[in-house]
Amino acid sequence: MIRDLPVRVTRVGRRAAWCAVVLAAGLALAPWTVAAAADAKPDAKPAAADAGAAEKKSDIELPPLPADKTIKQSVKVGGRTVSYEATVGVIPVRNAKGKKIAEVVYTAYTVPGNDPHRPVTFAFNGGPGASSVYLNMGAIGPKRIQFGVDGDAPSDAAITQDNPNTWLDMSDLVFIDPVGTGFSRSLEDEDTTKKDFYSTEADIKYLSRVVYDWLVKHGRLRAPKYVMGESYGGYRAPRIAYALQTQMGVGVNGLVMVSPYLDPAAIGDGDALSPLPWMINLPSMTAAHLESQGKLTPAAMGDVENYVRTQYVTDFLAGRSDPGAISRMVQKVSAYTGLDPSVVAKLDGRVDIGTFLREVHRNDKKIGSVYDSNVTAFDPFPGSAERQSGDPILEALLAPTTSAMVDFVTREVGWKTDAHYEALSYAVNKAWDRGDANDKPVADLRKAIGNDPNMKALIVHGYNDLSCPFYTSQLILNQMPGFGQTQRVKLSVYPGGHMFYSRPASAASFKADAAAMYNAK
Repeated sequence: MIRDLPVRVTRVGRRAAWCAVVLAAGLALAPWTVAAAADAKPDAKPAAADAGAAEKKSDIELPPLPADKTIKQSVKVGGRTVSYEATVGVIPVRNAKGKKIAEVVYTAYTVPGNDPHRPVTFAFNGGPGASSVYLNMGAIGPKRIQFGVDGDAPSDAAITQDNPNTWLDMSDLVFIDPVGTGFSRSLEDEDTTKKDFYSTEADIKYLSRVVYDWLVKHGRLRAPKYVMGESYGGYRAPRIAYALQTQMGVGVNGLVMVSPYLDPAAIGDGDALSPLPWMINLPSMTAAHLESQGKLTPAAMGDVENYVRTQYVTDFLAGRSDPGAISRMVQKVSAYTGLDPSVVAKLDGRVDIGTFLREVHRNDKKIGSVYDSNVTAFDPFPGSAERQSGDPILEALLAPTTSAMVDFVTREVGWKTDAHYEALSYAVNKAWDRGDANDKPVADLRKAIGNDPNMKALIVHGYNDLSCPFYTSQLILNQMPGFGQTQRVKLSVYPGGHMFYSRPASAASFKADAAAMYNAK
């Protein structure tokens, strides 16, 4: 989930300030060798250097994490009871010399029986810096806690309930917390940690190895395998699948990308001439306006989608060379978004996300969320010329999700630790090396699908999401090959925002679409 944690909504291209940021893969080194250079030592060292190294090593004194712990639970799904085992466990990350450099904590829900045909799904959230609690306790895990809709608050009770839309009846589920999130941790110093774990390339390498190690540890290499990622996790998913396929020797049957950040290059702010960012945002703004009027339908959305790829592009590129171009844009954009034409006119028909989120709720002195613009909070500084508050969804969900997950792990499962659970780590997000903005996720998706005629992919979005707008994925799919079969890569869009699964009807539709892919032959 959550794309780029710090929220600064000022310019359209500043998407690196919101959504699971964006972050080939020259996998010449195996994933477990990412720290080899840091461990390399010259043949001889002065005594003073040895003393300094010993002193540096002593700075990291972490108590050991508990041993893996498993309990038996059950959940009612579709009128039947599914009995399963819930496990909190640890996968070590080692360098080329076998030294343990990190510990990745996972939460797994598995149905006993050792059925080789039962799928296993590996799930990642985004950030970078987000743990997997959002997909776990919000979307597909056996227990859920409500968050992500209007009216949710930090003080809401952290009590979970059975999730009627859990995927546990069709797949085992493994939720992985990358280093620096959840209880997962590096055992290296700050600079080496950043190099080995907090970058786009290192992230893909070690997480691919973690998936491989889990499969070996639990004897599941024969199982059908799926990789799921939300937001920046949607950047991870196709790249991890391709790394598993071509480097780890593990075939992946399918991919599920939830509100994914797939093409960083398309929506950056480096090109003043590109209409793409404006094209991508307008349909989601329109969806929010239509929903507020009770008029959100696929047909209504088809109208704005047709507009942005035809007349809007023509008028945008014409600019002031056509005296009527900007006035036409102002008229249409005002009608689609519900914003005052005078505001849109001042922006020449180019409505940035920050302006939309504030102006659409201006009369109520509220601010909308970039993750679902119809989810609001009171603007604490309504008289300020610029927004000075955090995101309504982001700041409302941290407390209940953290408390619910820690309660589950420590009280229910009994995996006791004094460490703090990092549901959203701003430190990881700030330290992240984002690399170049490019389309590696799309390229790896194409290559993985092209390599395996049986592999399928499902991309899902919420209409109202402005952090990772659905129209980006629509444009990407329009340019992809057919791969010899109808809808090997399918896009579904549901009512709601970034966490559309917080709405029961959208969660049910999401599961139905996933079931069609999991059950396809």
